[in-house]
Amino acid sequence: MNPPPRSISSTSSPAAKTVSSDRLKQWLHDGDEIALLDVREHGLYGESHLFYGVNAPYSRLEIEVPRLVPNRATRVVAYDQGDGDDVAMRSAQQLMALGYRNVSVLAGGIQAWRDAGMACFAGVNVPSKTFGELAEEVYHTPRISATDLAAKLARKENMVILDGRPFAEFRKMNIPQAVCCPNGELPLRINALAADPNTTIVVNCAGRTRSIIGAQTLINLGIPNPVFALENGTQGWYLADLELEHGADRRYPDALDPDLIRVQRERAERMAERFGVPTITSGQIETWLGDTTRTTMLCDVRTPEEFRAGSLPGAQHTPGGQLIQATDQYVGVRGARLVLFDSDDARALAVASWLRQMGWDACVLAGGLQANLRTPSFAEPPAARSPLSDAALPVLTPEALARARATGAVVVDVRPSMTFRTAHIDGAVWSIRPRLAQLALAESDDIVLVGDEAAVLRLAAHELIGSGLSNVSISIGSPEMWQNAGLPIVADANTPPDAACIDFLFFVHDRHNGNKAAARQYLAWETDLVHQIDEQERAVFRFPQ
Repeated sequence: MNPPPRSISSTSSPAAKTVSSDRLKQWLHDGDEIALLDVREHGLYGESHLFYGVNAPYSRLEIEVPRLVPNRATRVVAYDQGDGDDVAMRSAQQLMALGYRNVSVLAGGIQAWRDAGMACFAGVNVPSKTFGELAEEVYHTPRISATDLAAKLARKENMVILDGRPFAEFRKMNIPQAVCCPNGELPLRINALAADPNTTIVVNCAGRTRSIIGAQTLINLGIPNPVFALENGTQGWYLADLELEHGADRRYPDALDPDLIRVQRERAERMAERFGVPTITSGQIETWLGDTTRTTMLCDVRTPEEFRAGSLPGAQHTPGGQLIQATDQYVGVRGARLVLFDSDDARALAVASWLRQMGWDACVLAGGLQANLRTPSFAEPPAARSPLSDAALPVLTPEALARARATGAVVVDVRPSMTFRTAHIDGAVWSIRPRLAQLALAESDDIVLVGDEAAVLRLAAHELIGSGLSNVSISIGSPEMWQNAGLPIVADANTPPDAACIDFLFFVHDRHNGNKAAARQYLAWETDLVHQIDEQERAVFRFPQ
C-alpha cells in the first residue's frame, strides 16, 4: 500500500501577512515600489495572471528573485491559484528566509482577484505587448502585409528585411532574405544594413510587438528610408501560405565604421531629448545603489557577446530589444530606477526613450561602459538561509545513480516537462517542486532527484527534506550521460499528460508548430490586449501628446 501524499513545509518561518484584492489594487497604483510575484509555474501563469504579475515560479524562486528583486526591503506580494495548495505562502516563507523584510500574500489568490471583479490576462509579457499595440495606435506605424511583401521580393525591389528578434529565435524560422538585427541593435547598426536612403526597410518578428517597436524606432530616429512593420510577423507570413526559412545565419555586422557610430549616436541623442531621457553621472548612480529605500538596476543593453567580454560591476545583461519586449523577465519591481548603458550611447539612449514611454524611471549612464563606477559601500546583509548554498546534500555521479537505481532507488526527474517527454530514464517519474507533495514517497525510500540544473535540483531536494524525508540525493546529468552509465533511456510524448505540464504554455508554443488555429488565436489575443486594460493601467504609459 502506497503512503499518502506528504505535507511539505520547507521552512519553519512564520506565516506571511495577507493583503486583500482591493488593497493590492491600491498598492499597484500608489506610486511606491512593489514586486508582484506570480509564484505558479509558467504554464499556469500564462493561462491567466494579473496585469503586473511577474512570473517567479516556485520551482525556481530562490534562483530568480535576487535578480528580479535585488533590494530585500522592497514591498513584495506573492500570489498563487487560490485553490488551497499554499504555494504563495510557502514562497513567502522562503522569501523571508532569504531576508526579504516586507512580504505579503494575496488572500485567496488569483481566484479572489477575479471574484473581486478585476481582470486577469492570458499570455506572457503582457504589459510590453499591450504597450506595443498602443504604440501602433499612437504613432500610426506603417505596416505591410505578408502578401504585399512577397510581391515586392518577387519583383526584386530595393529593400531589406530586418528580423528584430534575438539570433536564436531568428534561426528557428525567418522570412526569406531577412537579416537578423535585434531591435536593440537597430539604433547602432541601421546605416550598415541600409546605407542607401532609398532602400525600403521592413522590420519583422514572430508576431506583432517587435515588428511595431523596431519599425517605429527607426522612424523616431529620423532615418530617411521608407520603413514598415511586417503585419503579424512570421505568423502572418505562414498564415498567408508563404514558406518560411529555417536555420538561416544572416545577421548584423559586428564591426562598424566610427563615422557611422557617430551619426547614429547623434540621432539617438535627438530621440532621447524628445522623450526626456536623463543622463546620470557615476557618482549619482553610486549614491542610488547605496539607497535601501529604492531599487536601482544597472542594465547592460549590448549583445550577449559584448556582455560576456566584460561589463560594469553589478550590471545584469538586458539586451535592449528584449528589455522593451519582455521587461517583466528582467525587472521585477514596479517603480524601480533603470540605469542603461552600452559602449556607444546610441543603443542605451534609444531603448531608454521607449522605457520612459512605458512608464519606467529610465536613464542613461554617462560614459557608458567606460564609466568609473565603483562598487557601492552599502551591501545587503547575507541571506539568513538559502538551500542553494547547502554543501551537505549528497550528489551522485551518473554511475552512482545507475547503482542506486539497480538497488531500488526512486528516480524523480525535475527537468522541464517537455524535456522529460523527449528522453528520460526508464522508470523515472516526473515532478516539479510545488507538486512533490503529490508523490507517494515513504521515509524508507532512497530518493534520487535527477536533472540538468544543480540549483533546481537543490531546491527540489530541500522541499522533500522539509517534508521529513531524509534519504534524498541529487544527480546532475543528461540522457546521454545516463545512457553512457548504463541506464536505459525512453521517450513518451504523452508523459506527463498535458494537464500535469504546469510549466509549459501550450497556446504560445503551438503557434510555431504548424498549428494555424493557434497562430490565429495568438494574434487575436495580442491585438485584444488594449481592450482589456483599465484606465489606471493605461495611464501608466506616457506617449507624446
